[in-house]
Amino acid sequence: MFTIHLHNLRFFSFHGVHDEEQVLGNDFELSVDVSFNAAATITKLHQTINYVKVYDVIKQRMNTPTPLLETVAQDLADLIHQIDKRISTVSIHIKKEHPPIANFTGSVGVSYKKEF
Repeated sequence: MFTIHLHNLRFFSFHGVHDEEQVLGNDFELSVDVSFNAAATITKLHQTINYVKVYDVIKQRMNTPTPLLETVAQDLADLIHQIDKRISTVSIHIKKEHPPIANFTGSVGVSYKKEF
């Protein structure tokens, strides 16, 4: 089994349940691991999972405002799996850099793992 890693991807998006989040936006950081089984020695791009396609799916989905990060993570897992049915597991970590919490220092986030 191989795992493709896309880590510390940064996006500015408008996810959140509070009105100000949907207007002002926020910084997000994502890490995604995509595992798949290879039938043979990998020597060509079509024998692996193209991380450029995975990134494009993530980038497109992050541009769609959504109230809950849990929904974003679930959608991303399903969308990434659609790229290639050899994908057996998708793990996603989404971090919101500046949550609208008074006197709060740090970040919040969700992690999600789906096996296919």
